[in-house]
Amino acid sequence: MIDAPEVIDDLRFDPPMAVTGNGWTLISDRVMGGVSSGTMSRETVGARDAIRMRGGVSLENNGGFLQVALDLGDAGGEVDARQWEGIRLDVFGNGQTYNLHLRTSDIRRPWVSYRQSFRAPPEWKTVFLPFAKFTPHRTDQALNIAGLRRLGIVAIGRDFEADIAIADIRFYAANEPI
Repeated sequence: MIDAPEVIDDLRFDPPMAVTGNGWTLISDRVMGGVSSGTMSRETVGARDAIRMRGGVSLENNGGFLQVALDLGDAGGEVDARQWEGIRLDVFGNGQTYNLHLRTSDIRRPWVSYRQSFRAPPEWKTVFLPFAKFTPHRTDQALNIAGLRRLGIVAIGRDFEADIAIADIRFYAANEPI
């Protein structure tokens, strides 16, 4: 395990590689029989380089999500984020609500995560998501920020058209102005 560096991805590397050395991936509910479909691209949005996820989220066939995900540690390992207060991201979207999901080394099942919602307005906005406000989903375990493995930006839970861009994602300190 290594200490989590501040920058998770600032898009300085060629797509889909992040500063972490890992690549962003698009995952849909099709892995479990759903019918949601989407795309992930690297493009300029509102004059900023961004990772953009677009697509239709459908609840048909027990589905209901699209996600762009990034492993945080080397070779699927974990990072220790105890020195940080939370995660901040610069978002641009279609005014819809999205989630940030975290996975830790304590959980193995793909449907288990820690979640926090945020709105992605149709202009660039920095969103601060403190670790203390993540809620466990399908687990009773508390969020272990000393063992973070993966994060995902997720369009989930209702029929809608997803369109969200991320230009910067990083950990933030307790003394950073929000």
